[in-house]
Amino acid sequence: MSSGAPSGEPPRPSALRRFRAAGLLPRLAVILLGVPCLYFITLRGGAFFLVLVDLVILLGLYEFYQLMRSKGYEPFAALGYFCALAISTYAWRQGVAVPLILTASLLLIMIRELMRRDMSHSLVHIGVTLFGIMYVGWLGSHLVMLRELPASRGGADVIGAHMVFYAALVTWATDTGAYLAGVAFGRHKLLPRVSPNKTVEGALGGLVGASLVGWFCAKTFAVFITPLVGGVLGLAAGMLAQLGDLVESLLKRDAGTKDTAELLPGHGGILDRFDSLLFTVPVIYYYFRLFIV
Repeated sequence: MSSGAPSGEPPRPSALRRFRAAGLLPRLAVILLGVPCLYFITLRGGAFFLVLVDLVILLGLYEFYQLMRSKGYEPFAALGYFCALAISTYAWRQGVAVPLILTASLLLIMIRELMRRDMSHSLVHIGVTLFGIMYVGWLGSHLVMLRELPASRGGADVIGAHMVFYAALVTWATDTGAYLAGVAFGRHKLLPRVSPNKTVEGALGGLVGASLVGWFCAKTFAVFITPLVGGVLGLAAGMLAQLGDLVESLLKRDAGTKDTAELLPGHGGILDRFDSLLFTVPVIYYYFRLFIV
């Protein structure tokens, strides 16, 4: 009688063992502790939320620059931190100075490179410094812009919090759905040259999770969109979230490392946890800005 496993291959572990091996318990611990804190700080808004986002940007940018250093590059970290935090601050104030900061960042980083004795990798040093500012600082600043969007246009402040909740929930639903479906059913590799553990089944589970949670959000607290829009926008966010995760996996694979840090048990570093949000939040922000607020 066949055992269900191909001849010559060991039997597949049970679903429970696969979940344990994939670090389910540490993931749950981080979620149970972190989500309530994020909820209350986002609901409070103002400078409290800005500080939270700045902390994420600062730690994420630090991890990115460490990743670049492991490749032998030498980004101007201090300038990068300053420029990224300046962008988030002016984004919070909905100021017009963001283009000025981006322009000044480019000029300062190129001028700073003139002072380096070794000019053999000048283009790379300038490039990775600016890429870190744009990737972590600029994309991450959309969290602040999304939180302040309704208030900046005369709407209720709490709607901004609900917009952030929507973006975060559909993004994390993607991650959770992909994780659960991938561990339970994953057999076909999605993009093994970039991320060997991701599967087609996991990706589909992530899309289903994001769409369902987007629909649920619109039926409950995200009343500024219809359930249909909530589900479709959630589906789009699910695609973007997985692309964001793959992009970060690409950077880590190029640098020869598994995680950007070991800050969060079961999740890796801040950049490992927020890489998907860096892709979903800007698109959700511009959709809400153009069609909702």
